[in-house]
Amino acid sequence: MVTYKRTAHRWKLLAIMLIATFLAFGSFWLVQVMEREDDDARLGGPMSEPDYIVENFSFVRMTKEGKPSYVVSGKRLAHTPLGDVSQVEAPVMQGMTPGRPRMTIVANHAQIYHEEHRVELLGKVDIQRPATPTSEALRVQTEALTVLPDEEILKTGQPIQMQLGAATVTGTGMVANNATQKLHLASRGQIVYPPRARQ
Repeated sequence: MVTYKRTAHRWKLLAIMLIATFLAFGSFWLVQVMEREDDDARLGGPMSEPDYIVENFSFVRMTKEGKPSYVVSGKRLAHTPLGDVSQVEAPVMQGMTPGRPRMTIVANHAQIYHEEHRVELLGKVDIQRPATPTSEALRVQTEALTVLPDEEILKTGQPIQMQLGAATVTGTGMVANNATQKLHLASRGQIVYPPRARQ
């Protein structure tokens, strides 16, 4: 009889401990869910959704010397915390590095990867650089372009159509360095020079 009462007492104690453990884990899970929701509310929503949106924006990147390096403007910018990426509608990029020809690039859309200092331009990309005493006017049209503004490098793997002075160049793939004024076509292209004027 004594053994039976001890066993029954142990079963009750075990049941109470199991219930207490279950409640403890349940409370821990509930706290975690609430903290996650609080973080989302504090940040304005999930990390995959925009945390701020700016209409008709313009921002300037400065050099180490405090002079304008380039300007990015557009119709609308939506920044997403996940990956630190901004989606831009109707972007316009203008290179303003002192001592370099001012280059202007427009496109339909852009993705700015802030941590990588990289801009991906998409849809009807149009690059224009005016003539200078040392270089001819340049215009390049393509459908996608990667811009590394700090290095002043433009590159694409898409077909391009280029106007360099009076000459027309077509090809696929390009790497251009505005700092060195050098341009490399990735694949075989075609260059058309206008006929020379008769003397």
